Amino acid sequence: MFSLHGVGVSAGIVVARARLIESGHQVDVPHYHIKASETGAEVARLQVAMRDVQHELQSVASHLREDAPPEAKALLEVHAMLLDDPAFTGAAARAICQSRWCAEWALSVQAAELAAQFEAIEDEYLRERGRDVQQVADRVLRRLAGSPSAHAMADEPAVIVAADIAPADMLQLRHALGFVIDQGGVTSHTAILARGMNVPALVGAGRASELIRDDDLLILDGHRGVVVVAPDEAMLTEYRNLQAQEVLDRQRLLRLVHVPCLSLDGQAIELQANIETPAEAADAIAAGAQGVGLFRSEFLFLNRSRLPDEEEQYRAYRAVIEAMAPRPVTIRTLDVGADKALGISGEDPHQAQNPALGLRAIRFCLAEPQLFLTQLRAILRASAHGKARMLIPMLAHAHEVEQSLSRIEQAKQQLSRQGLQFDASIAVGGMIEVPAAAICAASFAKRLDFLSIGTNDLIQYTLAIDRSDHHVASLYDPFHPAVLKLIQQSIRAAQRAGKPVAVCGEMAGEPRAALLLAAMGLRQFSMHPAHVLPVKQALLRADLAALGARLQKILASDDFDRLPQFLARLASG
Repeated sequence: MFSLHGVGVSAGIVVARARLIESGHQVDVPHYHIKASETGAEVARLQVAMRDVQHELQSVASHLREDAPPEAKALLEVHAMLLDDPAFTGAAARAICQSRWCAEWALSVQAAELAAQFEAIEDEYLRERGRDVQQVADRVLRRLAGSPSAHAMADEPAVIVAADIAPADMLQLRHALGFVIDQGGVTSHTAILARGMNVPALVGAGRASELIRDDDLLILDGHRGVVVVAPDEAMLTEYRNLQAQEVLDRQRLLRLVHVPCLSLDGQAIELQANIETPAEAADAIAAGAQGVGLFRSEFLFLNRSRLPDEEEQYRAYRAVIEAMAPRPVTIRTLDVGADKALGISGEDPHQAQNPALGLRAIRFCLAEPQLFLTQLRAILRASAHGKARMLIPMLAHAHEVEQSLSRIEQAKQQLSRQGLQFDASIAVGGMIEVPAAAICAASFAKRLDFLSIGTNDLIQYTLAIDRSDHHVASLYDPFHPAVLKLIQQSIRAAQRAGKPVAVCGEMAGEPRAALLLAAMGLRQFSMHPAHVLPVKQALLRADLAALGARLQKILASDDFDRLPQFLARLASG
């Protein structure tokens, strides 16, 4: 018996046999040169393989089951579009003609180069999009090698174990009880689909596909991010008891969907959802979310050869607003940091040495005024169809607030002249994601209608830690005193200004952290839909006035030695 650890991206417990499936990059890639006279035929061979894969993806999309995750079709379309992207397919064809490489060699080199560009992006969600490039390439490589598809290798109930797995393969593994994947992170498509399929999943599991053998008995614990291989009877008994308890807990949670979120001392808490695609609005409603506190607009801009126009963006924003009505929807403007990832090709070949501190989020949007104005117009037009709010990411300077508001006003004037309808009084908020913004939160609160604290980035910037770097990830601490003080300062600044304030980072979706934030005075939370009910349950059982009094004594006295004890009490309920 031994255990492997990773990142639990979809909660739950399953006991089942392992089924190993082959990833594309496990296929031996031949490296040989061809004759000049053979380049045309080799390009044709690559194009045929790509066309076959594209047809396969389209077939999977057209035959999705009714109970398929709502994000499924969109993810398949993303992969299909990559096969039409000249930056991907054209470069491979040119490598065949110019370097006289075989198709497999040319494709693997181009995929690696394109994926590396994404890897250089600081933003975790965008960095994971490099996996899409590699997954599409892997699928074509399997086709070129004549290897069977992944779904053909697993047609019975099992925990799927693989180095990596593409969305199309996941969707065809109808009998999968869970997933253990060597690669990927919380924002990978593997994670997104696993949550949509409602099966436990572990990503970033290192060498799991090498250490686990086919047909090994596994215990997959998505809560704790661990897989136990060949467990003994004592371990099996323990986890089967946990499984039974989990079923009961899930049934109890469902009873809370329509229960108002009131603490024991009568404090009303607003719980909203973070979503990444319009399809996820249904998940938010099913969880009883009171709105969308963070709608990431990046999904419209990624993995494509041209930027989305105003009409396409308008339709996507409108779809979410109408689906959530009468609940509010907060749309965050574009939060990226690498223009080349968006296909905005300039003459400047400069690559930021430290993307986290470079041209990203609102800095990028202000540097690309036409792109920004197009998005603002689309959001404003969509606001005519329901209750919408606009959120500006990664503010640090007062002039960024002023410039953003000026651009919004410009968009309003243009729409008015065209006779297009929009909500003239749409609320505009700012994200508190860097220490400078937290320290100056009072100033931002005066000019903006609301604040939203993005704890993921705030923690990383405050502690100078990239949590995706395994060398320092253990130092990532949401409960570090400096982080807590900055959060508290931001909450108080908004309250003094009479402005709403929310937390939309991962801290909001963790029950213990949510209790801590509520004890600080926070009354608005936004989180992944799957976390709404567990957080609600914790808040319903809490006396926030009593918790707040104890916490304030700790923070006011700088007696942080008492903080672990306080957190332990929160964890124990």
